Amino acid sequence: MSADARPASPTRRVAGAVVFVVAAAVTIAIPLVQPMPAYSLNLLMQASTYAIAVFGLTIVLGYTGQINLAQAAFFGLGAYSVALGTTTLALPFWVALALGIVLAAVAGAALGLTTLRLGGHYLAMVTISFQTILSLVLTNWIAVTRGPDGISGIKRPAVFGYSFDGSGAYLALCIASLWLVGFLVWRLGRSRLGRRMQAVRDNELAAGVVGVDTYRTKVAAFTLSAVLGGFGGGLFAGGFRYISPDQFSFAESVVFLTMALLGGVRSPFGTALGTALLILLPEWLRFLKVVYLAVYGAAVILIMVFMPEGVWGFVAALVRRVRGPSMETAVPVPVLPLTKETAQGDGTVLLSVRGISKHFGGLKAVDAVDLEVRRNGVHALIGPNGSGKSTLLNVLSGLYVSSGGEIALAGATIGALPPHERAARGLGRTFQNIRLFTAMSVLDNVVVGAERPGNLIDGGHGAHALALAALGFVGLADRAHRAVGSLSYGHQRRVEIARALAGNPTLLLLDEPGAGLNHAEKEELVTLLTRLKGHGLTILIIDHDMNLVEKVADHITVLNFGRRIADGAPGEVLRHPDVIAAYLGQVNARAAA
Repeated sequence: MSADARPASPTRRVAGAVVFVVAAAVTIAIPLVQPMPAYSLNLLMQASTYAIAVFGLTIVLGYTGQINLAQAAFFGLGAYSVALGTTTLALPFWVALALGIVLAAVAGAALGLTTLRLGGHYLAMVTISFQTILSLVLTNWIAVTRGPDGISGIKRPAVFGYSFDGSGAYLALCIASLWLVGFLVWRLGRSRLGRRMQAVRDNELAAGVVGVDTYRTKVAAFTLSAVLGGFGGGLFAGGFRYISPDQFSFAESVVFLTMALLGGVRSPFGTALGTALLILLPEWLRFLKVVYLAVYGAAVILIMVFMPEGVWGFVAALVRRVRGPSMETAVPVPVLPLTKETAQGDGTVLLSVRGISKHFGGLKAVDAVDLEVRRNGVHALIGPNGSGKSTLLNVLSGLYVSSGGEIALAGATIGALPPHERAARGLGRTFQNIRLFTAMSVLDNVVVGAERPGNLIDGGHGAHALALAALGFVGLADRAHRAVGSLSYGHQRRVEIARALAGNPTLLLLDEPGAGLNHAEKEELVTLLTRLKGHGLTILIIDHDMNLVEKVADHITVLNFGRRIADGAPGEVLRHPDVIAAYLGQVNARAAA
């Protein structure tokens, strides 16, 4: 569900399904019953097969936020597989198409596995290089690809004796494939994998600590994008019956990217619209004769400048403004199953930290710190700015690799695990600077947390029900379907806590949860933390507000210059001379007196 989405009623879902089926049936039937000029058939064939390939960019760029400038290469792999398979190898069309899809998938997965840890402009450079290499191979490996002369005489398929050799029938097949793939990509965006992709796109760091395997998710997106590129390319080869290397150059990858951005890359409807506009708009403007290309270019530039989310994104935003925000209230499940532990502290150690260190060159941000967090309590970690508190939390959650020491959670060593695996062991956290998935709804933000690996949902409740329960616990169930960016700062803090709670953590790490909150919001936070403690959740909290810390903490550890200088009950720690000198200053010295 997108950030602006509302829960569809059964009536709306049925109506939408009927419209979809009718539109698909009509568009598929038209080329079968209505004769068309060959030029029109070719134009529509190009639009439909290109759109299938551009759907791949919806997945990799729109959903996952990863740049791919090699989509024409995957398109070419599918096309050449069908071309060579049906001519040189005399394979049936469907077998050749399947081989093309597999070849594109393998190439996409291999490229993703070796490059997706880079990201950003490095990833763009690698995909451009792959695209260039493939273009050179197609042009120069004449013995196999037939070089610049290309391949002609490509065969079309037959199904149960029905031949798609006619252009009208083949166009109907391409349009049917377009509708099917578009529906599957749309459904992917609303699936568990789709939500993980969008979480990676919006905030990769936060996605990892709530249990998303960010690397595997990006590789899956890249592979699916390549699959759709190969599928579209195979259909393209069968449609035109002739291909050559220049049809799959880097310039075509740029065209694919422009199509996606023009229509709206985050929606398959948008990418299909962008493809249609870029292919059909020049034909609609031909009546302008000499200047039609200039008008066409100007139109594309104006759309990109004034509609940064694409045509579909602009229309969707306009509809949202007209309809207004959703006021629907979501009803959570009655009980929030935070943990299976009892609400009474039993004194056993849940988190054990021994000699943990983190060095940045010669700077010892955390220096041989020992720490024990006991079950069912609130343990506060305090210290002056730069004392190493947030660094220690980043080491505990796996964002930083420790320079030494051991970390054990519930008796199991977790120091070598990546963030998503620590989340699967029951470690949840929030951030000092709020890290939400800004393009998703409040509910979907929390659902991502509920879907962490290993989360056992009590009573058979699904992830959505558990997410609603967490939102209800923090008092935001009535805002579940709002865009998360529309909430106040204090409410966004609560959403981040709810996202962590929905994962049923064994230990919750809170990094400056009171930062940026006013007095009333801090009092609400104290009440919330007290309720969490009453439910038996173990919490390790960092905060500079000593009033808040004294109200919620059972135990306090103090850091200064990366080392532990005090540890114990709040009363004795806050009056320790070293703590007063290092952190609390004269204000608390007077309070101690």
